[in-house]
Amino acid sequence: MTPGTEIDPVSGASAQVASAAPKLPATTKRSWIRRRGITGALAGFGVVAMAAAVIAPTGMALAEQSEADTTTAFSLAVEDTQDLTVTVQGATIAPVERGSFEVYVKPKPQPKPAPAAASTSTSTSTQSSSNAPGPVFYTGGGAPAEWMAAAGIASSDWGYVDYIVSKESGWNPNATNASSGACGLVQALPCSKVPGNGYDPVDNLRWGNGYATGRYGSWANAYAFWTANHWW
Repeated sequence: MTPGTEIDPVSGASAQVASAAPKLPATTKRSWIRRRGITGALAGFGVVAMAAAVIAPTGMALAEQSEADTTTAFSLAVEDTQDLTVTVQGATIAPVERGSFEVYVKPKPQPKPAPAAASTSTSTSTQSSSNAPGPVFYTGGGAPAEWMAAAGIASSDWGYVDYIVSKESGWNPNATNASSGACGLVQALPCSKVPGNGYDPVDNLRWGNGYATGRYGSWANAYAFWTANHWW
């Protein structure tokens, strides 16, 4: 067998044996291994950096999309739905507090009353005045002496009374002063001062008796004032 050949133990054939590679010095071998390790580390770092550059925008986009999708139509609908609580029999369910609101209803304006016609008020006042009771004139009989006695006038004063009444009314129980409205035998002014009826001779003389004694002190003094002034 020539040098450089060996017999293959399996096939039994001879095979050319490759010559062994030349051996490198130990220093050169360590330097080459160091350069190879540094190159591999730099290559690995580059691959990682490239992968991070590719993945980072995608992660940021996903984070932004997740944050943007936090408030959705579904989430708003869930917030507006009523909370339901499932409890066992006999448990107390707290009522859900709800807001209240007020509804203002504007009242309808009240219609203004129609003004009364002037003619209606005039006719009403005329009708009222026409319905007002007029003076009740005296229609009974009697004599001056009877009237004075019934009025409580002392007989000693009848002469003074007769003089004044004759001048004032002429003993007409229904005498009325057209300008002043004085009425009756003694011409009471106003006629409404006479208690009862101013045209009744007894009522009129009774009032005159109080007027003469109250204003002048007596019928005699009233007579003196009348004769001096022609009124009393």
